[in-house]
Amino acid sequence: MAKYVFTPKRPNEIASDYDIVIVGAGGTGLTAALQAHELGMKVAVFEKNEQLGGNTNRASSGMNAAESLVQLKEGIIDNKEDFYQETLKGGGLLNDCDMLHYFVDHSAIAIDWLMEHGIELTDLTITGGMSKKRAHRPASKAPVGGYLVTGLLKQCEKEEIPLFNNAKVVKLRQNAAKEVTGAEVETEIGNSVVNAKAVLLASGGFGASKDIIKKYRPDLVGYHTTNQPGATGDGLKLAEDIGAQLMQMNFIQVHPTAQTDTDHTFLIGEGVRGEGAILVNKSGERFVNELNTRKIVSNAITALDEDGAYLILDQGIRDHFKAIEFYDSVGVVEHGDTLADLAKKIGVNADNLEKTVAKWNEAVDKHDDAAFGRTTGMDRGISKAPYFAIHIHPAIHYTMGGIHITPETKVLDGNGNVINGLYAAGEVSGGLHGNNRIGGNSIAETVIFGRQAGMQITKDIREK
Repeated sequence: MAKYVFTPKRPNEIASDYDIVIVGAGGTGLTAALQAHELGMKVAVFEKNEQLGGNTNRASSGMNAAESLVQLKEGIIDNKEDFYQETLKGGGLLNDCDMLHYFVDHSAIAIDWLMEHGIELTDLTITGGMSKKRAHRPASKAPVGGYLVTGLLKQCEKEEIPLFNNAKVVKLRQNAAKEVTGAEVETEIGNSVVNAKAVLLASGGFGASKDIIKKYRPDLVGYHTTNQPGATGDGLKLAEDIGAQLMQMNFIQVHPTAQTDTDHTFLIGEGVRGEGAILVNKSGERFVNELNTRKIVSNAITALDEDGAYLILDQGIRDHFKAIEFYDSVGVVEHGDTLADLAKKIGVNADNLEKTVAKWNEAVDKHDDAAFGRTTGMDRGISKAPYFAIHIHPAIHYTMGGIHITPETKVLDGNGNVINGLYAAGEVSGGLHGNNRIGGNSIAETVIFGRQAGMQITKDIREK
């Protein structure tokens, strides 16, 4: 099947006036644009990069939701309160509780909304910190991010929503009353002033900004990042320039499983462990509950002081997580016809690896991991040849801090007052995740708060 290609508008097609200007064409910006357009708003999306989709393109595991119809079809009886409490615990009890309540309460309807737009997430997996299968993904088990971006772009094309790439918003415009009234956009043919009734910042986080990371977390400056190069915190700077408050900026998530041995850092999605993979050290032994929160697993890998660790999986797990095909295609997957063969290739103790896998398979059969208390991602053991290993290190993955917003996505200034006309959603905002984001919650955030932004901005414009 031919790869879908979206053709952005040319810079000379930028109009002077829109109802809503959206900064960033990742999952949040595209969702907000579609929702607002369907409510009658004249919308334009501006993306500084050539490629549309932002970090959303790199998401692989799934989109968390509780009490969804998809879960019920799989016989999974879930409840939103568990989802809330587990996310709160995962975030160190530092989550904005009002935002979190909105997030959890609107997760299942966000899955339904996507379904209505031909974006069907009908398969389930599990991520660290969750007690139930909540991570919704395509039936093909393909990475969720690219699938979501492609689906949203197709809808935007169908609705003729103007999207501009290589178009960087460099300044927010305000009137005498300090209301945001538009933006200045830099393109290859010069700068354009675009008037708008509202501006939504959906420009992502700062995981690829050495400068911002150095300011708030100098201890992480030497880490690789899983982020696309454009994740440099531009939206934070735009907001801060007009007095917006930033919050929890030191809360930067290190993802436990990234492949950093090549020139390009590849995120190895949490769904690999959710489908049954284990982590082993140089001795070929497990050392952690692989599906504990990202913070705990990352710290355990770092504490080994052994140049990372290895993910171990088999063909059965590979069949249930299609992103492995991509990882293999870029040369980061080691193969072994037997566990002993695999151990030799990766330089771990073969006897120990065989014993570790046998013990793990026994734990799966009994559904009792006496060694580390793992209770999820135990649907299958590691017994179907061939066997595979991926060398991993922790890497900067997600920035939980950002612009201080209300649950209605309105931006607050340093005094806690709303900056009229300015909104933010997605990773550019702070508060939802506390000090640690649960896997599967970022894609959920893009859709849930992207929709919320589209609805709330429309409501505010109508009431003016």
